[in-house]
Amino acid sequence: MKWEGNRQSDNVEDARGSGGGGGRGFPIGGGRGIGLGTIAIALVAGWVFGINPLTVLGLLSGGGGPAPVQQQAPAGKPPADDQMARFVSTVLADTEDVWREQFKALGGTYREPKLRLFRGSEPTACGTGQAAMGPFYCPGDQKVYIDLSFYETMRTRLGAPGDFAQAYVIAHEVGHHVQNLMGITSKIDSMRGRVSEAQQNAMSVRLELQADCFAGVWAHHAQAARQILEEGDVEEALNAASQIGDDTLQRKSQGTVQPETFTHGTSAQRVTWFKKGLATGSVQQCNTFEARQL
Repeated sequence: MKWEGNRQSDNVEDARGSGGGGGRGFPIGGGRGIGLGTIAIALVAGWVFGINPLTVLGLLSGGGGPAPVQQQAPAGKPPADDQMARFVSTVLADTEDVWREQFKALGGTYREPKLRLFRGSEPTACGTGQAAMGPFYCPGDQKVYIDLSFYETMRTRLGAPGDFAQAYVIAHEVGHHVQNLMGITSKIDSMRGRVSEAQQNAMSVRLELQADCFAGVWAHHAQAARQILEEGDVEEALNAASQIGDDTLQRKSQGTVQPETFTHGTSAQRVTWFKKGLATGSVQQCNTFEARQL
């Protein structure tokens, strides 16, 4: 991926030195915080980190009211010599450029999210986030959170190496921010308690596949404007999408597949929707909620 020398975002907060790394469990309150956007990370946590996925899922989507307000420590800017932080900042800037233009074309205004780097655990408007959950987006404070050690997990444990695979992860979480700005997230969240668990899982799958499609939309326009792709990059992203499909993660973690528990979609579905966004560059083509077949 060609990213060196491109613009870096001013919206990166570096909290890695704030002392927030003491593990405090998973007190993610209610279903109104991190919510549907990161449920499949429970499967990653279960397989990679030995955490019971049902425990994580319960904490992410269970009842119990809104998350307690937590004070974040002050954050600075990443050091200029931190290559991985520069990479993340550059990818975030690229998503800003693409989505600013997309929202303008649709008659709207794009509000840029913050991306907060942390280690171990971090207080958020959605409760306490943990590195074991992987990167996540919190609608409550409109921030993407990432512990950069997850990229090593992708490479060594998930079988998803490559810089464009890493960029895809960020673009997917920014896709959740786009959904939030469009009002899609709140509509899905409002269904909690009014639909069955199976229906909620099915809506979660559509939400996640749309975020994959939005990641593809970003890649389409970034390539058209800045020619960021190198040979093998698309394959890296497709492999990453495949490796974190619900069926693949369940098969690796427990040896069996339970489709009724899927929350992010199968490997094939995730690949299909990323490719659709990449091929068309069209937000309208990412309407997974009206698609008859995913």
